[in-house]
Amino acid sequence: MTYVPYKSYPASMKSAPFLTALLTLASSLTSPAAEPTRFPLWPDGAPEAKGTTEEHQPTLDLYKPDAVPANGCAIVICPGGGYGGLAKDHEGIQPARFFNTFGVTAYVLHYRLGPQGYHHPIELHDAQRALRVARSRAAADGIDPARLGIMGFSAGGHLAASTGTHHDPGNPAAPDAIDRLSSRPDFMVLCYGVLSFDPAITHSGSVKNLLGGQQNDPALLDFLSNEKQVNATTPPTFLFHTTTDQAVPVANSLRFYEACQKNKVPVALHIFQEGRHGVGLAQSDPNLKIWPTLLQQWIGQNGWLKPR
Repeated sequence: MTYVPYKSYPASMKSAPFLTALLTLASSLTSPAAEPTRFPLWPDGAPEAKGTTEEHQPTLDLYKPDAVPANGCAIVICPGGGYGGLAKDHEGIQPARFFNTFGVTAYVLHYRLGPQGYHHPIELHDAQRALRVARSRAAADGIDPARLGIMGFSAGGHLAASTGTHHDPGNPAAPDAIDRLSSRPDFMVLCYGVLSFDPAITHSGSVKNLLGGQQNDPALLDFLSNEKQVNATTPPTFLFHTTTDQAVPVANSLRFYEACQKNKVPVALHIFQEGRHGVGLAQSDPNLKIWPTLLQQWIGQNGWLKPR
């Protein structure tokens, strides 16, 4: 593996078209845009909910492209927050608006959290349901159900990776038609993710919030160390991390990358020399702010921006 600092990037990545893409992204984050549409994952109430208020009923916020035509590609975004909160703005709304700038429809997931008494597998079920719901809305939202990805930041990266390593094709006998649909994302974007529950490299707060009283269960820690669950059916993956991340060690992304390589899963890894945890799109950081453009190029390179 080779990690290249920005100053060593080829001239093509410092060219006028590349810089124009960066300016377009910056403009999109400050320009007015249409308000999202919010809808519940379970219209009749979420299973195992402890109440009816917002924190007990997971939802999706739909962001549709308005300045450019939608191309059919879509993504579910899982904000981070250590499974104890949701960084809804810089790890939810801002990425959604970014995807809209190049025609991708985005859904921001508000999943249930540990402090409200929700532990594994509730969060995973919320994320799996989000993918199924998005697929069920394909016609209404103008998306291709075969070009639906998932993105996650920090603990949201763990949740996103969990959908990619613990997916199912749906239950054909389910009374709810949505549950008959696949929960497998077609691609994953994992940003400084808590991808392993190995105590040597994990984020202990995320483990505690997700697992509650089972946080020391060896079998569960192994099951939710997603780098150990990668196989040939794991979706193509884009990884972004920084070497100096003090909250979630870069080893999380390194191990996941190696697991993808071993299982012949298409994977791209971008590790930057410096940068704190939780940078989001990093538009205020002159060295990191190119990473969303690298992501856009990767999505295009794999054909998800063009109808199949």
